[in-house]
Amino acid sequence: MASTILLNLSAFVIVIAGVKAAGSFLVPLLLAAFIATIAAPLLFWLTSKGLPTLLSIFLIILIFLLLEVGLGTLMGTSVSDFSQSLPHYQERLNAIYGDILHLGEKIGLTQQDLEPIKDIDPSRIMTFAATTLKSLGKLITNTFFIVLTLVFMLLEAGGMAYKIQALSMLGFESTENFKQIMEGMNSFFAIKTFTSLLTGLLIGLGLWIQGLDFPVLWAVMAFALNFIPTIGSIIAAVPAVLLALVQLGFMNSLVTAAIYLAVNISIGNVLEPKIMGSGVGLSPLVIFMSMAFWGWVLGPVGMLLSVPITMSLKIALDNHPKTKWISVMLGTNSEAAALMKKFDTENESE
Repeated sequence: MASTILLNLSAFVIVIAGVKAAGSFLVPLLLAAFIATIAAPLLFWLTSKGLPTLLSIFLIILIFLLLEVGLGTLMGTSVSDFSQSLPHYQERLNAIYGDILHLGEKIGLTQQDLEPIKDIDPSRIMTFAATTLKSLGKLITNTFFIVLTLVFMLLEAGGMAYKIQALSMLGFESTENFKQIMEGMNSFFAIKTFTSLLTGLLIGLGLWIQGLDFPVLWAVMAFALNFIPTIGSIIAAVPAVLLALVQLGFMNSLVTAAIYLAVNISIGNVLEPKIMGSGVGLSPLVIFMSMAFWGWVLGPVGMLLSVPITMSLKIALDNHPKTKWISVMLGTNSEAAALMKKFDTENESE
């Protein structure tokens, strides 16, 4: 028993080391798989309307390229300008930070009381934002490999229905479960993409009206990090709030925080649950651990892809009786409570 556990752990460490070493190859591949999952419902819709598969894929690739070129043009200039202005922002942040510490000493706080505050370095947050945005920019410029992989994945997705039907005719009973897993993943990521896009647009518009620098960057970051429930919206908001503090002042930083709070509550807590329904959440602890793990393995982009990867795993585990318990452990407390309520209702009806 102990030898089996050690063998499995050793194999896991070797696999993760291999994934980490191949990060430069795997990140674009995972991103292409993520885009293919989002684009699959559109592909199926176009083919259902009578369009040939190849023409449908061509239209999807064309839309992707147009978005990529437009976004790349906007982000390229903005990321460069933001990186050049970063030392100035950090200097202003450190000055405000020093004023806060000085104020704390004036009102009678001891050095021991101020120690936790001194450990906070706000300039690191701006550096993290710049690093993440640069990583996204590099991925956008790696178009050829992503598009080529995306084409082959969509071609495979287009013929997947025939393969599932063929396996079903051959007597494979698990094909229905596989179909449910694919439909669940496509539905989840399509809805999440729509709500994330809406979040990014509203936040970008709000920050642009307010006059904050680089609203497109913060809109893109809000869109990307919205795929990470709860924690992602906080990470996306902090750099923009700090920039508002430096550029526009304290009151405007509060307005910026209010914009993020209002948009994320209205979309994340009201609109998204109504569209998506229950049973697709992840535990906050699981979200944090997956972010830390995939961020360590694949870098900043790994953090952005951490929840889609974990969510895909959860959906797959949820559709098999032997692994459903793992899906429940990965999910939220409210999801477990709903499952218990459903179980009690079924027992009472019997």
